[in-house]
Amino acid sequence: MRRAEKVERISEILEDLYPEPVPALDHTDAYTLLVAVALSAQTTDKKVNEVTPVLFAEASTPEQMHALGAERIRELIREIGLAPTKARNLWTAAGQIMDAGGEVVPDWEFLESLAGVGHKTASVVMAQGFDIPAFPVDTHIFRLARRWGLSTGTTVEKVEADLKRAFRKDTWNRRHLQIIYFGREYCPAQRHDLAICPICSFAATKKQMQSEAKARAGRRKTTPAPVDVVPAAAKRGR
Repeated sequence: MRRAEKVERISEILEDLYPEPVPALDHTDAYTLLVAVALSAQTTDKKVNEVTPVLFAEASTPEQMHALGAERIRELIREIGLAPTKARNLWTAAGQIMDAGGEVVPDWEFLESLAGVGHKTASVVMAQGFDIPAFPVDTHIFRLARRWGLSTGTTVEKVEADLKRAFRKDTWNRRHLQIIYFGREYCPAQRHDLAICPICSFAATKKQMQSEAKARAGRRKTTPAPVDVVPAAAKRGR
């Protein structure tokens, strides 16, 4: 199958499954989106959405966030992974935004200059906060782009560039969400049979299928069989 045909077929399936994908992180504007995305690193979207209502009730603007102080921010986000570092970054970034005029603006250089904000976070804010074409690459997208033979890149930057070339620019903002949702629902990282996957079954290369099948077989061999599942306490007669 030619690359263009593969991309078209993938696009049709994603559009059919997720015609109007919405961002998973709750937010009300570009700033609260920036905060939510920054908090989501190494944490589930569900957990972020559980924590941000309490945080935003006290601070939903850069001025309010900076006034809270890093320690109070840490208390409010303590259930989030890497809370101390994220709290310091949120406090510092709020000060940077205030120094720059008090608003989050759709400028790549500005966004990536903020504490705790990398290219991926900036891309999400540009796409979901300002509707400016971007293609944020998370772990799901990185994995699927390689599985589907759309990229052989070993870095996020290379995979992003390959995906931008593969898909039309006017689809980037919804396509990245569709791929994320597809990865979560149909295409997990492990114990995934590419041969029966709605997309991998035709998009994955033979080399990729063989590689993942071999990895699955290896995991089965190294996983101990549950021969004795009787709890130790039961064995002792307790």
